[in-house]
Amino acid sequence: MKIIFFDGYCSLCNGLIDFLMKIDSHRVLKFTSLQGETAKRSLISISNRDNPDTVIYLRNGTRYEKSSAILMIFSDLGGIYRSAKLFFVIPKFIRDAIYNFMAKNRYRLFGKRNSCRLPTPQEQSQFLA
Repeated sequence: MKIIFFDGYCSLCNGLIDFLMKIDSHRVLKFTSLQGETAKRSLISISNRDNPDTVIYLRNGTRYEKSSAILMIFSDLGGIYRSAKLFFVIPKFIRDAIYNFMAKNRYRLFGKRNSCRLPTPQEQSQFLA
């Protein structure tokens, strides 16, 4: 199973989820917020549950975080998105520095929702509680 854990309050994160849902034509990805029950049961540690600062991608039992999660998500979608793997040539400390900057400033730059994103009836099958 391929599960993306995201900050349900973050507008940037929710925009990413909306985009991924549009391009995931085979519906291989599942989504859940880091604040939800699935995250509490599935993830041993989240550094700051009230203000999670990373996207986590659980891919067939392997956990990816930060820039590695984003690159693996896109590469798993296939097609042109598979070319995201090319960015793995950039050292992780550089990729994660950019990721950390965006994560630290995401609410200020993109806004914060008052509540976690709820799936529409059409999206229900892709979301975990």
